[in-house]
Amino acid sequence: MFQMLIFFLFILVIVFLIIFNVKIVPQSKAYVIERLGAYLTTWETGLNILIPFLDRISKRVSLKEQVVDFPPQPVITKDNVTIQIDSVVYYQITDPKLYTYGVENPINAIENLTATTLRNIIGEMELDTTLTSRDTINTKMRAILDEATDPWGIKVNRVELKNILPPEEIQDAMEKQMKAERGRRESILRAEGQKKSAILVAEGEKEAAILRAEAKREAYIREAEGRAEAILKTQKAKAEAIKMLNAANTTKEVLSLKAMETFEKVADGKSTKIIIPSELQSIANIATAFTEITNTKEENINKDTEEKKENEDKYTQEKNNNL
Repeated sequence: MFQMLIFFLFILVIVFLIIFNVKIVPQSKAYVIERLGAYLTTWETGLNILIPFLDRISKRVSLKEQVVDFPPQPVITKDNVTIQIDSVVYYQITDPKLYTYGVENPINAIENLTATTLRNIIGEMELDTTLTSRDTINTKMRAILDEATDPWGIKVNRVELKNILPPEEIQDAMEKQMKAERGRRESILRAEGQKKSAILVAEGEKEAAILRAEAKREAYIREAEGRAEAILKTQKAKAEAIKMLNAANTTKEVLSLKAMETFEKVADGKSTKIIIPSELQSIANIATAFTEITNTKEENINKDTEEKKENEDKYTQEKNNNL
């Protein structure tokens, strides 16, 4: 019984040793193994067995990308303005062995390295440049930190500046400057709008004046052409009537009658000359009377022509004044 008890205890110890020394490494993890205090190997994902009393797990390392947010750091710019900047670093462990044995406190080392690097970069830039050059600062810091942390088995993927906080008096001055700039832009836009509006109104008035002048000119021309055409047709009709009378061998009595009809028209007050032959005058005197009447009509035609010319000159002068 005693021997069986000893054997049972031995088997139990062996089972416990196996249970406690069989390790399963999960995904995105790595175990650093030491044997007798010295680095042995790095376990990756899967089933692994420790040798009891010889091997031990020195460090469990996460291979995921990690984020660390550092508190605001006072930084002095090139133009001697002290600003507060807090940054965020995205890093990933690429070599668990270097991460375990490379530096005592990796996060503290990255924080101090970030602060010193930030001071060096911002110290070469003025305040206005700092506020508008976040991407440039992020790129420079990532390159410097990635190179510096490579011996520690750490890869810096990104560096972001969360906040850049100038002093309160600087912030007040910047707000006033922004308000003044916006007011200036508003004034410029308003002035440009008024200018365009005035130009459009002037162009509209100019086009309207030109159209009015064109309409007046067209009316004057049409009116003058109508008068000239009416006079021309009237004279042609009279000439045709005289031709017909001559062709018909009219008698003295008929000519006297036509002469009296002509005198009725002449006596309306528009003619400048009135010739009244006596009843005893010859047909030649009547022809002379017709000649005088014809001359009077020609003077009226010349007068209408002069009026047409004066109207055209008046239109030309009005058009030049409008332009």
